[in-house]
Amino acid sequence: MFNKFLLFLLFVHFFLFQNVPPAILLRFLREHRSEWADNSIDAYSAAAIKVGPCSLPGSRVGGFGGQVILPLAHTIEHEEFLEVIKLEGVGHSLEDTMMPRDIFLLQLCSGMDENAVGTCAELIFAPIDGSFADDAPLLPSGFRIIPLDSGKEASSPNRTLDLASALEIGPAGNKSSNDYSANSGCTRSVMTIAFEFAFESHMQEHVATMARQYVRSIISSVQRVALALSPSHLGSHAGLRTPLGTPEAQTLARWICQSYRCYLGVELLKSSSEGAESILKTLWHHSDAIMCCSLKALPVFTFANQAGLDMLETTLVALQEIALEKIFDDHGRKTLCTEFPQIMQQGFSCLQGGICLSSMGRPVSYERAVAWKVLNEEESAHCICFMFVNWSFV
Repeated sequence: MFNKFLLFLLFVHFFLFQNVPPAILLRFLREHRSEWADNSIDAYSAAAIKVGPCSLPGSRVGGFGGQVILPLAHTIEHEEFLEVIKLEGVGHSLEDTMMPRDIFLLQLCSGMDENAVGTCAELIFAPIDGSFADDAPLLPSGFRIIPLDSGKEASSPNRTLDLASALEIGPAGNKSSNDYSANSGCTRSVMTIAFEFAFESHMQEHVATMARQYVRSIISSVQRVALALSPSHLGSHAGLRTPLGTPEAQTLARWICQSYRCYLGVELLKSSSEGAESILKTLWHHSDAIMCCSLKALPVFTFANQAGLDMLETTLVALQEIALEKIFDDHGRKTLCTEFPQIMQQGFSCLQGGICLSSMGRPVSYERAVAWKVLNEEESAHCICFMFVNWSFV
């Protein structure tokens, strides 16, 4: 039962996007919740509908510990499925920082088949708790996408935001992606974003402000993802999301390895093949975390291999929003400032082992790190590459 003194606030927003199949967009939102959701808001929503007082979420009092999808039921053709989302180690109040708890969401998904024609796609979820009665009402929020064009969308099933897809797809896969760009034309869809918030009467203004900011953040995140998924932003490597003006994945991988050999006198990769695709694939699967950052006043990451994304707990889409200084503690930032002139003059620097932070705030230890200047074809500095050796979460 809801607290009888609760009031409810609903925020609804509509926006139009083009050339992104609804199924692909919603599937990404489902599988990568950390890209757009704030777990402290989820924790607030779960606490608000219980009987008893509830405070507003603090400023990231708890980190994102992980997401586990627990399937419950599905239709015969898997057009719809019901599942429970377990958000691990979420903190809502200051007390939760000592013992973070798990949050559970009941989620309904439909229209996830990208080969279906003209179907509506939905991702609807609501917080649940073991104390709820079987007939207790839920507080749902979510997304609905309705295609405005009836034509069949010919999309490649291998088209994801993961660079691994580019490494696994051969020439035929690339052709499918190009065919999609050519044949899909201007497909339009309208997305409805609806989020509901519970609150006590004396908290109305505070909750309204929080909710408005949160929904704006979600809209911005979804628009960014939709843009990244659109064919105009897909190169021959469907997963690589690099800013305009940066090299293709294979070229960047070659520059990274050549610069490492030039400055340190040894090979970065233990590979017998010199093919561009082989270099990229070996670099992507390298066990150490390898990541590049820009040479701007405030360096941000522009590329990372799979181990680098795992260490930072992020994806290639969100990587470019992470500043280099954010992953280091005070000691690490001071060390970096000291070593940076040497990196630019000598071309490289070997850093002692230490602790850095993932994008979710989790401490990561590493045995040692190497930083080197990456040169382009004109032997001008293109970026700085870091390699964190034998890293692990603390």
